[in-house]
Amino acid sequence: MPRSDKNVEQSTNPKPNFPWKVKLLMGAFSWISDASFRPNVRVNRRLFNFFDFKVPPSTNPPDGVASSDTTFDPSRNLWFRLYNPTPTPTGGDPNDVVGMPVIVFFHGGGFVIGQANSIWVDKEARQLARELRAIVVSVNYRLAPEHRFPCQYEDGFDALRFIDEMDGDDLPANADLSRCFLAGESAGGNLAHNVAVRAGGYGFKRVNLLGLIAIQPFFGGEERDESEIRLSWGPTLRLDWTDWFWRAFLPDGSDRDHPAANVFGPNAGEISGVKFPAAIVIIGGCDLLRDRDMRYCEGLKRSGKEVCLVDYPNAVHGFWSMGVRPEYCLFLEQVREFMQKQMAE
Repeated sequence: MPRSDKNVEQSTNPKPNFPWKVKLLMGAFSWISDASFRPNVRVNRRLFNFFDFKVPPSTNPPDGVASSDTTFDPSRNLWFRLYNPTPTPTGGDPNDVVGMPVIVFFHGGGFVIGQANSIWVDKEARQLARELRAIVVSVNYRLAPEHRFPCQYEDGFDALRFIDEMDGDDLPANADLSRCFLAGESAGGNLAHNVAVRAGGYGFKRVNLLGLIAIQPFFGGEERDESEIRLSWGPTLRLDWTDWFWRAFLPDGSDRDHPAANVFGPNAGEISGVKFPAAIVIIGGCDLLRDRDMRYCEGLKRSGKEVCLVDYPNAVHGFWSMGVRPEYCLFLEQVREFMQKQMAE
């Protein structure tokens, strides 16, 4: 796939020390992506699916997190995978007694790739459920370019409405919707933000949003940030890919200052009067989205929203899904502390 911005020079990038297995996976992903993302903004789904392995739900898994699938709109093929961790052997976790918080999770992939049953998405959601002792609802939303903006935002919000209206027989008995969080990685972080904005004006019956967990969220803009230039040829995310993703997702004729990409940019709406949950934003020093994510935090603060910025200087884009330590362990601990703080208030 040709680079989309000829004026951006490839620069010397930080070189994090990855295990050899991770390097092989990154190389394979880079090759299959370049071959699948076509210059005419089409995706060779058949080719990409050779790399995007799918896994079924598991009712009796060895890691103690059971999963099941629920379809909530067959006409749009909308469904989610629900993860329910089994009680701790000692029963010492208070969530096992009073009910577990619910995390509604949106996967990454530039709005273009990934599904709730993709092996890497399943791994991420399962980790959240196990390590945070939470019910995780991983939403399978429609993908671009076949389905462009605002389809993904509509799908995410409709999933939240469906969860709000589920009766007691459909939700696990230990799911506490009064302690609900939105979470998303990369494009899923962008999606979670927009669902949170829309949810602020909706009257839910049982869902009470306490927090937003944005993991290296995917935002953009026409003016290049320093980190986009410096890390344009990053080890896990490249600038030409992000430009391609925006062209695939945004309406025809739009530029990267569209409010879906540049949420606090020149064309964005005002959210200071919108009810919005407290947010934790995870960024990485070796991620080309770093400066965009810092601008996002600044925009939330200017709008009067509570936000906690967590910066891992050596983290690349997608460090969490790769299990790269020590950031992986720190990430889980800091998200756990954020959730506990919001649930205690």
